Order: sequence, then structure tokens, then C-alpha cells
Amino acid sequence: MSRINSNIQSLQAINRLGRNNGDLSTRLERLASGVRINRGKDDPSGLIASETLRSEINGIRTAIDNTSRANNVINTAEGSLNEVSSLLLELQSLTLQAANSGALSDQEVEANQLQVDSILNSINRISNTTQFNGIKLLNGALDYTLSGVTSTDIDIVTVNAAKLPDNGAQSIVVQVTGSAQLGEVQFTGTDTGASAVTVEVAGVFGTEQLSFANGTTTADVALAVNSIKESTGVSAIVSGGTLRFTSTAYGSDQFVSVKTISGNFVDGKDSGQDATVAINGSSADVKGLRATLRNGDLDVELTLDSSFATTVSTAGTSFNITGGGAKFQLGSTVTRPGQIQVGLSSVATTKLGNDVLGSLSSIGSDGDNSLVKGNFIQAQKILTEGIRQVAVLRGRLGALQKNVLQTNSNSLSVALENVTASESAIRDADFASETAALTRAQILVQANTSVLAQANAAPQQVLALLQ
Repeated sequence: MSRINSNIQSLQAINRLGRNNGDLSTRLERLASGVRINRGKDDPSGLIASETLRSEINGIRTAIDNTSRANNVINTAEGSLNEVSSLLLELQSLTLQAANSGALSDQEVEANQLQVDSILNSINRISNTTQFNGIKLLNGALDYTLSGVTSTDIDIVTVNAAKLPDNGAQSIVVQVTGSAQLGEVQFTGTDTGASAVTVEVAGVFGTEQLSFANGTTTADVALAVNSIKESTGVSAIVSGGTLRFTSTAYGSDQFVSVKTISGNFVDGKDSGQDATVAINGSSADVKGLRATLRNGDLDVELTLDSSFATTVSTAGTSFNITGGGAKFQLGSTVTRPGQIQVGLSSVATTKLGNDVLGSLSSIGSDGDNSLVKGNFIQAQKILTEGIRQVAVLRGRLGALQKNVLQTNSNSLSVALENVTASESAIRDADFASETAALTRAQILVQANTSVLAQANAAPQQVLALLQ
């Protein structure tokens, strides 16, 4: 073919050179960027998959950071609670020391009271100043808020955790399906009879012997039993001509034992019974009057009023958790299963203890249970409850760190490795493969350039025909 207007060989060489230059440009771009997919046309389906995985990677990384931050919050609270616990133990030592009144002067008891007041002030200071990033942790700001609690039905409500809907509330329905009972031994009669009587009265706190002259009325027997109920855990009352010996508290761990040592009186032993309680339709763990329910959405502890706990009713009572608590986002997406909510109750002296026994603040100088007033037994009960409350809070936070935050961080780290590997396999460039392809493209471009030069020179052969 000897035409000069259309150089087909040149056009073919130009076409091949363009393709090889494009391939060379692609290889250079991939090696420069380190990724295989730089724009959608490189791999449309791969781009979609890798962008989805990238979204997951970012979510997982943020969740790991959130988990670490939540752990720091708990560590801050735990450090302060540890100090409060130490101070409560010191209060207990001072109370026990002051109770040794036969060996202590009034001045020493007053000195102990000064230390008690100082410790109470320190506990309040810790409660009001412990914070993380400006958020108060132990002053009750992160405790749950309640509404509709009927005080004649429920004496104490403690909400440890509750998953509340956004800007919503959770209703709690409490039903007593089985009555709580006291341990009880009865004696029918008006007095001890014609002979003197010695009885042994035993309860959960201890055993005591009481002696009565012949003809002692049952009212006087009840009075004597009640005077030592702190030592035995047994009280007595005369009702309808019957003398009733009862445990001072409800529950299966309470009992009453009355044994006649001499004379003719009464023998018997009986144990109490825990209430049977349903909370939101789920069977609660009950000890005496204290009902506890723990599941994935709710962790609540209730101390029922004795009148409510001894009355079986399907109607029950209800209240609402309206807000509060600390919410931590631990999942890689904002969903309910990926969140946890916990309540941090106040550890101020007005909050430790309870409404039944009294608050910790009552053992201060101006309180009803101060050391200088000699109410050592009641002060000890309040301290025991306060120590239990702080210990339970610390244990709950420790379990949260160990069983939730730590395991969540571990699982997220494994997920991050696997998802990152999957995204890398789709999107990242294989340098070995790309380098080999680059070498091939470079050789082809050089060869095409040489071929194009020869193709462009071919029409010059026509000049030989014109000679």
C-alpha cells in the first residue's frame, strides 16, 4: 500500500502508545499513592466495599477511644471512692473506741467526735470536688432521677443502671406475689403461771436467758424481751391475749427460738420468709424486704415497706425513671445495644446510710447519733450500711471495667485488625505486582515510541517511485 494521506500503521502505533501511556500513568499513580483504587473507575464495586469498610474502621477506632475515655472516668471515681472507704473504716474505729466508755474519759470521747466531724467534712469535700472534664462524678449529678415513688410501698430505691430511651423514661412496676414473714413463736395466756420461769431467747444476733417470777404478766415478759432485742434480734408483743415472739426483721435468714429452761412456759422455733417479688414481670432476687433485679436493661435495688411486702397484690406499685445516669457509647455505631448507662450515686454524708437507719451525717456533733450522745449502736449500724454502699459501688464499677470496658476494648481491637485487613486487600496497592506492571508498561511505551517513529517514516518510501 503506497498512500500518504492515511498512515494506518502510524494510527495503530499511536493507539497502542496511548493505551500503554495510560497503563504507565495508572501504575505510577498507584505506586505514588500506595492504593489500588484512586477513583471510582479503577474498581467501582471494590470502591463501594472499601468505603463501607472504611466507615466501619473509623467507627471501631472511635469506639476504642470512647472505651478508653470511659475507663478513665471510672478510674477517677474509683480513686475517690477508695479514699471515702478508708475514711469510713477510720470512722468505724473511732466509734468502736468511743463505745469503750468505761475506759475513756469524756474529753477523749469529745476528741474522737472532733475527728469524726473532720472526716465527715472530708467525705463531703471528696463528694463535691471529684470531677472529670468538668463533670461532677460523686455528688449525685450522675444518679438517676425518679418520679412517682410511693413512700408507703417502697422505702428505698437504688437504680444502678437503666437503659433509657433518648429523652424518655422507663416505668418500673413492682408486684408482691408472695408475702414476707417474720419468724414467730406464740404463747397463749396472761402470765407465767404458778411457778417461776427461766427461758432462753435466741435470734439472729445472739442468745439471752431471762428469768421471771411466778405470775409475771405477758406484758412484762414482752417488755423484758424488747429491752434486749438489740442483743438477740427478737422482739415481743401482746396482741389479743397472745404473746408473740417475733424476729426484728423479715427474711429467711431471720429466726426466733424460745426454750423453757425451768418452769412451764413455751418452746418453739420458727424462721422468717423472704417476699416473692416481680419487677417488670421478671422474678427478683429477694432477701427479706430487699429486692434486686439485674438484666441487660435494668439494675435496680428496692427496699420494700413491710406493709407492702406482706400484702400479696397483682396491682402492685409503680414509679418512673425519668433521666440521669452516665451514658457511654461503646459500640462502633450509635445503637441501643452499643451503649451502656450507669448511675453514680452521691457519697455525701447526707446520702450514705438510708432513711430507715439514718444518714451518716447524723453521727456528727449536731446529729442524733453523735458519739458524745452515746448512741454507739445506731452509729455502728449507719456506718456498716455506709461501708456496704461504698463497697457495692466500687465493686459495681470494678465489674464494669473488667467485664465490659476491658472486654469491649479487646474485642474491638480484634475487629479493627480484621476489618482493616479486609479493606487493605481491596484497596491497597500490591507493590510487587504494580512494580512488575510498571516495568512492562515502560518497555511497551519505549517500544511503541520506536514503532511509531518507523511507521511515520514508512510513507517516505513513495519518493522512490517518483525518481
